[in-house]
Amino acid sequence: MSTDLLLGTFGDLSKVQHQIETTLNNNCATTKYEDIAETAKEVEKEEIRAAKNTEQDEKPKEEPVQSLHTFKKGERAKMLADGYTTEKWLLDRFSTIFGAFLMCLWGFHIASRFDIFDVFGILMSIVMGMLVADFMSGMVHWGADTWGSVDLPVIGKAFIRPFREHHVDPTAMTRHDVYETNGDNLLICFPVIFWYIYKSYTFSAEQLQQDYRFEIFSYVLGIFVILTNQIHKWSHMYYGLPAWVEFMQDYHIILPKKHHRIHHVSPHETYFCITTGWLNYPLEKIGFFRSLEWMIEIVTGVPPRFDDQKWAGKKMN
Repeated sequence: MSTDLLLGTFGDLSKVQHQIETTLNNNCATTKYEDIAETAKEVEKEEIRAAKNTEQDEKPKEEPVQSLHTFKKGERAKMLADGYTTEKWLLDRFSTIFGAFLMCLWGFHIASRFDIFDVFGILMSIVMGMLVADFMSGMVHWGADTWGSVDLPVIGKAFIRPFREHHVDPTAMTRHDVYETNGDNLLICFPVIFWYIYKSYTFSAEQLQQDYRFEIFSYVLGIFVILTNQIHKWSHMYYGLPAWVEFMQDYHIILPKKHHRIHHVSPHETYFCITTGWLNYPLEKIGFFRSLEWMIEIVTGVPPRFDDQKWAGKKMN
């Protein structure tokens, strides 16, 4: 290859390279890379904001304590009613149907061992079962009304929520079906029911007869614990009640309507027993629940009924 040819070839390559460099320099001069970088940053910021908004939308919106008083009573009641989840709906149906079957089975075994010559002991066991059930209803009712929050994990929406809803809308429970009304109470009785059914099949007749009075007490206690919410519901119903329910209310065998109205005077700080209501007056006279509240507030610094008053629409600091 001749020298002239080589020089010509490299000369052409130099021209091409020069043209490429010139083009790149012109592009760099005319393109505003700083603007592009700023735009990219803005897009990134928008994406971050959108992601945060999506996360907030996916989380349940929780109203701050200070703002709930700005909502109307019906709106607050709806917020609480909406907390009844599909999972809880299914659980209530399972526990009510299966629990009712177990109680019937247990009752059958008790009836098969009935001793007519021990009527007095059986009656005393029945009365004691009703008294203890009334006291337990008062303790649970007082605890759920006075302490805790709807925002607590698991028990907040499942357990405390219905108590808050009841004070915002006392008649809401009259619209609950039999499953929502009784499901929780049947569920908590499962361990005791299973134990006594197990005993009926495994213990000797002599052992079972020795504990018969206590088993009657346990069975009556279980029945009235299970029926507490149903009895409470009846105390808020002013029409459509069966005659036998009204008879028991009139003779204070179960919680009467007029008696329970005392509890619903704001701030709902008395007459917590809601099965028979027999213990409300004596517990009020000795200041039982007020003393417990005083001790708990001293230890924890948390005032009683703070969350309940929030949902009642009181302006909180």
